[in-house]
Amino acid sequence: MSRTCDCFMLQSKGYSRCMCRNIRVLHNVDPPTTDDEVRAAAVQFVRKVSGSTRPSRANDEAFERAVDEITLATRRLLDDLVTKAPPKSRELEAIKARERHAKRMDREVRTRTASI
Repeated sequence: MSRTCDCFMLQSKGYSRCMCRNIRVLHNVDPPTTDDEVRAAAVQFVRKVSGSTRPSRANDEAFERAVDEITLATRRLLDDLVTKAPPKSRELEAIKARERHAKRMDREVRTRTASI
């Protein structure tokens, strides 16, 4: 998986209309985190903090500046972090996440149907 979030599709300015709720781990993964993933995470963070999926024209410059600054800080952080742990496989982590989601949905269905 090469994106930070399934609904993130980088468009002309670097953001889509979706505001994601899941923040993915970018450190110590295989394959390594790309610059596009770091930028997508920065966009996600700025959206969440600002409460806006797309800034108005009046706020576009501030939004873009914040994304750029957070992208640089995140890349610097990822480059400086050290660990002795082996990198986590993105594929294996995605499989685990799907299994957790399936269990959560099964539990949700059981809970809702039990109260009927």
